[in-house]
Amino acid sequence: MKYLVLGSSGQVGLELCKFLKKEGHEVVEFDIVADESQDLRIPNVLDEIIKDVDFVMFLAFDVGGSRYLKKYQHTYEFINNNVRLTLFTFEALKKYQKPFIFASSQMANMSYSPYGVCKSIGEVYAKALNGLTVKFWNVYGPEHDMEKSHVITDFIIKARQGKIEMMTDGKEERQFLHAEDCSRCLMTLSEKYDEIDRDSNLHITNFEWNTILEIAEIIKEFIPCDIFPSEEIDSVQMNKRNEPDPYILNFWNPKISIKEGIEKIIKEI
Repeated sequence: MKYLVLGSSGQVGLELCKFLKKEGHEVVEFDIVADESQDLRIPNVLDEIIKDVDFVMFLAFDVGGSRYLKKYQHTYEFINNNVRLTLFTFEALKKYQKPFIFASSQMANMSYSPYGVCKSIGEVYAKALNGLTVKFWNVYGPEHDMEKSHVITDFIIKARQGKIEMMTDGKEERQFLHAEDCSRCLMTLSEKYDEIDRDSNLHITNFEWNTILEIAEIIKEFIPCDIFPSEEIDSVQMNKRNEPDPYILNFWNPKISIKEGIEKIIKEI
């Protein structure tokens, strides 16, 4: 197939483009990071490119790790960026009737989070167009924008400097998934697009819980360092814990363990 990947420069988008090409598909990359003219906040910006593709992967969003969200998600600019790019992208998907996957988040039901609310809006659009919505659970991969980097990248960089100073006490639990596993899942879902129940949740995760402190300790096994938890509690998810829906395991299973995935990232960063 010929895929259009929106957000092709992000940590998931980069891995997805590489994976799809390796599988023999044609990929059209689209990201404001690569070219300022590829700005989804501009009305009709997709008109010339979307008409010639077979499938759209809607990964683009103004988002980053906990440090980025804590700083920016309550700002007008953050909310406006995501609302505009969501609106104009779904307008193009409706106009050209393209099959698509919208990348949401397991935080979409956390109404106190502007990021979660923005993703929830996208889910409503996707359902209205009968597309697929996937919920990412802390997908990690090589990152290049350190302002938006996520916890595993942050900890690896800090470990190489000799100490991991944490934003929280590390007791909050998360589920993580390597971007390669995520990419294989997205391709599989696109190939089985018409078979998938639109009323079932598609949670893309490894279905294993780890505390943030455990993540730091795994990294320490590869990069000797000191670990310093803080006294702060999780202020991004407010220690709320969702449980993933296993429906997606009918189509796909994760293969990369958290330890294997972290080792891959250490080698690539």
